[in-house]
Amino acid sequence: MGKYKVAVYAICKDEEKFIDRWMDSMSEADAVYVADTGSSDGSVRKLRERGAVVNEIRVVPWRFDKARNMSMSFVPDDVDICVCTDIDEVLEKGWRSLVENAWSPDTTRLRYRYTWSFKEDGSPDITFWYEKIHARHGFKWVHPVHEVLEYSGTKAEVYAKEGRVHLKHYPDSEKPRGQYLELLEMSVAEAPDDDRNMHYLGREYMYHKMWDKCIATLKKHLAMPKADWKDERGASMRYIARAYRAKGKMREAKEWLYKAIAETPYLREPYVEMAQLAYASGDWASVLSMAEDALKIKERPESYINEGFCWDYTIYDLAAVACYNLGLYQRALSFAEQAAAMSPKNERLKNNLDIIKEKVKSE
Repeated sequence: MGKYKVAVYAICKDEEKFIDRWMDSMSEADAVYVADTGSSDGSVRKLRERGAVVNEIRVVPWRFDKARNMSMSFVPDDVDICVCTDIDEVLEKGWRSLVENAWSPDTTRLRYRYTWSFKEDGSPDITFWYEKIHARHGFKWVHPVHEVLEYSGTKAEVYAKEGRVHLKHYPDSEKPRGQYLELLEMSVAEAPDDDRNMHYLGREYMYHKMWDKCIATLKKHLAMPKADWKDERGASMRYIARAYRAKGKMREAKEWLYKAIAETPYLREPYVEMAQLAYASGDWASVLSMAEDALKIKERPESYINEGFCWDYTIYDLAAVACYNLGLYQRALSFAEQAAAMSPKNERLKNNLDIIKEKVKSE
């Protein structure tokens, strides 16, 4: 028994193939509580066989916040620390002792590492800070989708932080996300002054290739008085640029990427996307310039506002092609070697490197 009573809670629907892995990961908790929202596979049976307390619920119309609040309600009142995860996620072994050592009687919430996606070789891609480990009382989930924990306790919030607690996300690629758009539209209708949801809705329109709605919604986000987080504002500008590019409006795309650079000159993302835009038009000098500016930025952000392609071989590949077309063959070779080293199984990068090596030899 640890210093605190720790419980895991989650929602579930048709997650049978992940349950053994998840329950193994959560076994350090004192108890596991799952609200099943209508599984048609063997999820409920398997969860119970593995020792989880399962309550079968029905949420109509569907919304994630209501399901999570119902799930949390099954956690006993005497629990000290709640750990909310999804069943396609895994906590690294040893997490409980780290959580308890970071926790104090006044702590309300813990920040920890969350890897949302992985590269093809299994290495982390997008990692940021997460905060779904919380005290049992004083919290509720809000918003139909992209739900967040809202604190309503009588005392001030006290955050703890433990970077060695690491939650990893291994999503089911077969599960559709089509419901997200409708739920985000509902979320914005319910809370029209919530700038984060406006940003999410514009991004969702981008995912659905609804370019005009994407542009209009993200411009609304940028005009909101509360939309003052520069990283997120810069992301909205980049997404607007992507939408204009998809519509064939390259001048507007370029303008919005320059705005993103001005908003967040400390982030790689707008420089890399500008390099990609210049690549599409064969403007090799601009590709190289933007690649060089991007590579000056060494620190990857610790928020969800970062793009994996800005921190892998992509920028070196762009710089290599630009240098080759500018006749800077030795620099092209250096960039191409770096790109190939970062993605050794990429045949296109290998072929480019061979071509550049031959050119250098012939000079």
